[in-house]
Amino acid sequence: MDAEFVRELFARFGAVSVNRMFGGAGIWSGGLMFALEFDGVIYLRVDDASIGDFEREGSKPFVYPRAKTPGKVGRPSRAFWRLPERLYDDPDELAIWAQRAVAIAERRKLKPRKPTTQLRTKRAAARNKSRR
Repeated sequence: MDAEFVRELFARFGAVSVNRMFGGAGIWSGGLMFALEFDGVIYLRVDDASIGDFEREGSKPFVYPRAKTPGKVGRPSRAFWRLPERLYDDPDELAIWAQRAVAIAERRKLKPRKPTTQLRTKRAAARNKSRR
């Protein structure tokens, strides 16, 4: 799927940028990655509240075809679900779903994360425990 097609598809929603990454492409709006394209399929960002809507549409989660983390390959994503087929032909409804995906990406960005030093401390403690 080429970048121009993706920009045209989301035109009713607003301007998006498409950046190649991880064998696919990230789809961005306002500095937030709210969707991805992989193997000609678009996936939107989801949260626990929106997954039910995707399930009702018969959509499925993105499945990692390759990953740096062992055990992640072939595992369904908790963050991205396949764009329902009918939305490719309904730009007004697609704009609503895209806006929701951007809002989810914004909330995720604002969600506090554990400091890196805490993670390092936990890993070191686990290593020390396993050596005993």
